[in-house]
Amino acid sequence: MSRIKSSFLALFSLSLGAFAQGGESTPEVQPQQPKISYLDSIKATFVEHKIATCVDSLWMNELANSDLYTELSNDIRTINLDEKVDYELSTELLKKRLKEMDAKSPFNIEYNPALENLIKSFLKNRKKAYERLMALSEYYFPVFEESLAKYNVPLEIKYLAIVESALNPKAVSRVGATGLWQFMYQTGKEYNLDIDSYVDERSDPLKASDAAARYMSNMYKIFGDWDLVLASYNSGPGNVAKAIRRSGGQENFWNIRRNLPKETQGYVPAFLATMYIYTYHKEHGIVPNRAIIKHFATDTVAVRRQITFKQLSDLLDVPVSQLQLLNPSYKLNTIPAYTDQMHYLRLPVDKIGVFTSNEDKIYAYVEHEAARRERPFYQYTQQRDSARLASRDTASVKTEVADLQYHKVRRGETLGKISQRYGVSIAQLKKWNRLRSNSAPLGRKLRIYTDAKEDNTAVAATTPQPEKTEKTVATSEPKTTDAAKPDVYVVQKGDNLSSIARKFGITVTELKAWNNIEDNNVMLDARLKVKGEAIVADNTKQEPAVPSTSYIVQKGDNLSLIARKYGVTVAEIQEWNAIEGNSITVGSKLLILKENPKHDVAAAQKDAARQKHYLVKKGDSLFTIAKKSGVTVSDIKRWNGIKGDELQPGMKLKISG
Repeated sequence: MSRIKSSFLALFSLSLGAFAQGGESTPEVQPQQPKISYLDSIKATFVEHKIATCVDSLWMNELANSDLYTELSNDIRTINLDEKVDYELSTELLKKRLKEMDAKSPFNIEYNPALENLIKSFLKNRKKAYERLMALSEYYFPVFEESLAKYNVPLEIKYLAIVESALNPKAVSRVGATGLWQFMYQTGKEYNLDIDSYVDERSDPLKASDAAARYMSNMYKIFGDWDLVLASYNSGPGNVAKAIRRSGGQENFWNIRRNLPKETQGYVPAFLATMYIYTYHKEHGIVPNRAIIKHFATDTVAVRRQITFKQLSDLLDVPVSQLQLLNPSYKLNTIPAYTDQMHYLRLPVDKIGVFTSNEDKIYAYVEHEAARRERPFYQYTQQRDSARLASRDTASVKTEVADLQYHKVRRGETLGKISQRYGVSIAQLKKWNRLRSNSAPLGRKLRIYTDAKEDNTAVAATTPQPEKTEKTVATSEPKTTDAAKPDVYVVQKGDNLSSIARKFGITVTELKAWNNIEDNNVMLDARLKVKGEAIVADNTKQEPAVPSTSYIVQKGDNLSLIARKYGVTVAEIQEWNAIEGNSITVGSKLLILKENPKHDVAAAQKDAARQKHYLVKKGDSLFTIAKKSGVTVSDIKRWNGIKGDELQPGMKLKISG
């Protein structure tokens, strides 16, 4: 009872404290819910199969470890079989055990001093390695034995994979032999193992084991001796045949060993030594590391869409290392999708269930990830053009495919000037060239699609027209009376000054004057005055329309000759035709945008008169001269035919004004 009373008093005192603070109650703060990613939203809809499969990460790392391969391959290559090794194993006992092994095997297992030295060396120096290998073999040996039995090959040949690769499916030798069975590229192709940029089936335990068993079976038909089959597997049947001839026709491995390649001389003894250690490991105190699982249940599923191990790991909660172990033939950790060939994914059985039950959702996630990748610019423009043309067809608007041109931005040019010249909007220029600001990037070549209407307000003229002093409107739009005109217009997407002026029957000059606009740029959503005092436009400041002509380059032509012929400058021809150097090809068509040769000659003469020269002084550089003259280093090089960066005092450089 006293406990209840004390609790009540405590609660009452807390209530008084709350009232003492003005009676305001503190609102309960709701925890902010984290945003759910697309991956999480996909996985939340997965159908799950509750089958427990535990694959320890340490065991997975052990299965993929490459240290053993390096150690054993170095031993086989460098060991001296004639050097005696001090180890507690009597020769008589070894002979007895080898005889017992020979009785149970089709191999010729006989005592030999070289074999004794190798067995003692492995027992003395590689006990720990064999303890690890015996754990790995619990996973791989069942796969090997199934293939060997299929082609009636002795099951003991499973020990050869230890000598070849130390049971590492990703092992690659110094000469390029790859996989558990160390197939060379040409031999792998000969036995129908696929090898390309994505896939190398020499690393596939099932397919490579099948190919190795077929190879052994074929070689036995030639040599009729399993020791020689092993030697041919390492050095090739040709080297074995030569060793037999050089040994006077002898066909026992130990008799022809010294006539075989050096690596092969230790190869068959290493195989026999491994077989001995596996058979008598208990007698030598070798305790195999035990695999947490010997061969967990797996299955395969055909993959219909290219998918990466990282995506599979995220979706199925399977470590990437486990996917690499189960699918070692995929070189780039990516399962490709070919139109003429299926590829398969191996997974633990419970994950197979998740994959097959949610396949459509998995591929939807892959598509989502692919859409987020940055694409090459040409793909972006192709997709955009296709979408634009499709929308035009839907609207039943007759149009032609837009012509692509390039314009190199020169000093003093603005996006407004360029947009007026080509009859497009500033918004279009920015979109086509991924420009973030309204500044024209000096020296850059801009993509321009003429006859490109992206919406109803875009400018569609392919050739710029001079602005008239009279107030006119486009024939496609009804003339707006002064009484009906609004005072202010909000700039829409695709607008430019020309289109707005035509819409309201005014001139660009008036529009700029009423809104204090100095250049031809206009911002989206800007509010422009479209009424004001009439202003007479100064036509002398407007660029007249310039009809174009074309010239076919003849043999012997160069840009200077063509420029003089039409009264233009070389720089203008380069700009109009997007030519970077001075080289032109015979038969190519050049665009010339000048109508009156006399006028052009005069203009060219004026340009020449404006040209300045600079006398190089000691300490000058191209950079300092360009900075003084307000030009670029590349311009100075082009005008003066300079290829390097060296200058000599006294040189006279042409500086274009």
